[in-house]
Amino acid sequence: MKRYNLFSLCILLVLFSITACQPNKKEVQTTKDTVMQRKLANYAKVKLSADLSSLSEGHAKLFSHLLKAADAIDELYWLQAYGDKNELLNKMGDDPDIKAYAMINYGPWDRLDGNAPFTDDYPPRPLGVGFFPNDMNQNDFFAIPGNDKFEPFTIVKKDNKGELKVLPYHIAYKTQIDKAVEHMRKGAESCDCEDFKAYLLQRAEDLLIDNFKKSDALWLNLKDNKIDFIAGPIENLEDHLIWTKYSYGAFILLRNVEWTENVKKFALLLPYLQKNLPVDEKYKSEAPEATSDIVIYDVLYNSGYCNAGNKLIGLNLPIGTEQVVSNSRKVHFKNVMEAKFQQILQPITNLVIDEKQRKHVKFTSFFQNTIFYEISNSLGISQTINNKGSVKDALKEHHAIIRELKNDVLRMFFITKLHEMNELKDVDLMDNYVTHMADVFRSIRFGVTDAQGVANMIRFNYFNEHEAFKYDSKTGTYKINDYKMKKAVESLSKLVLEIQGNGDYDMAAEIIRDKGYIHNELLNDLYRIQRAKIPKDVVYDQGDQLAMK
Repeated sequence: MKRYNLFSLCILLVLFSITACQPNKKEVQTTKDTVMQRKLANYAKVKLSADLSSLSEGHAKLFSHLLKAADAIDELYWLQAYGDKNELLNKMGDDPDIKAYAMINYGPWDRLDGNAPFTDDYPPRPLGVGFFPNDMNQNDFFAIPGNDKFEPFTIVKKDNKGELKVLPYHIAYKTQIDKAVEHMRKGAESCDCEDFKAYLLQRAEDLLIDNFKKSDALWLNLKDNKIDFIAGPIENLEDHLIWTKYSYGAFILLRNVEWTENVKKFALLLPYLQKNLPVDEKYKSEAPEATSDIVIYDVLYNSGYCNAGNKLIGLNLPIGTEQVVSNSRKVHFKNVMEAKFQQILQPITNLVIDEKQRKHVKFTSFFQNTIFYEISNSLGISQTINNKGSVKDALKEHHAIIRELKNDVLRMFFITKLHEMNELKDVDLMDNYVTHMADVFRSIRFGVTDAQGVANMIRFNYFNEHEAFKYDSKTGTYKINDYKMKKAVESLSKLVLEIQGNGDYDMAAEIIRDKGYIHNELLNDLYRIQRAKIPKDVVYDQGDQLAMK
């Protein structure tokens, strides 16, 4: 039996609750009903749980330093997402609700409402947020001499003379990066895994030069580390001026060995799944990614972009810049999925799914459906078969929506195939179908303002037309027909793959125009979900961790 000294044991017990994920209702729901409290109620406050029985005293010391490194990344991200955090909070006066919502959103703009200001005291979100001066436009950007301005890890600032200057991240955010690097190096001293120690030290070096190729390569080969740490550029979705600059975030993760082993076989099946796509052979000539693996983690702590607004349940790493190696790893966060399943998906199920079918909505099926979305992203077609070039170039502005639609529907096609192969023995196919249907409602509550939202609606309307489900207007519930669902999944998979393979721009435009909208009947169901005060997402209660520093 492992022994802990008193200090380490206190850290572990305080940092991580061994209870299940539960919302802190006293803080999220009050007897008042102000606009800001209704906004706060869109987030269920949860504590993330994890099995810490395998951790040592060294892990406790390691975690303590990684926590401080993650908080330094959080300070850096505030500068990217808004600017001076303390200045913003001071301007907001004494209203704790406004301040709490600003902390969730990392600024005064509502991430669940298209980044609109959530109070009248602030202007619309600048296109370049903290990456560029607020009054700078694209013409100003392109007028800056040299090519450094295009680099993803640079910002543009005005110097003392008002001239626009390009600064690399490691200089612009030197104070925060130096602090993160210091604690990563100190944390490495407590590592009992030599490979992870080497990665952590290399990652610290890479943060100082804005080039992550070496540490990314080391990270992709990590196998035995129980604690993992991801820090640096995560996504380039927040720069709306030139859509290039990357936001920084950090994760402290615990590798979930059991669930990782359970999904490892799926990666081995990628060639089989590609070969069995429901299209003619001419569409199946491309080979799937052979080097991509799947790792399941539990999140222990997150910061920066990883903690802002809608919480990630998984992502593909390393990031997709030219700097990184060609291999990739699909990472998924089991305890975050559990939190969203318990706090959001189950309440939605009890409201919109046929009463007799609610038993089919299970966490295991939700987990599988989520995993196969990322697997589907590795399969399919990237090049047209008729000399129109890449699918991306042929479909132009419709490419992102069609890609999301492909990922959405192919995951259910693959899951159906694996059930037929008897590879998914822990759930019934109906579990996956009904859970998928319930999850549609969780997803479309975010609207049709992005590619994922439009793809959700195309899928929903297509399934409706093919009678994959039936709506009962008296109860306001949906009942899935498993036979017709299977047929609809197969036919929609075939349609979207042919659109990609043929580079059929006109067909892509047609299906988006005809099916990529929310009809009135569904809108009423979304209103019912909102009136029931079912949250849209989760926010992590990380106060205990902060109190220990």
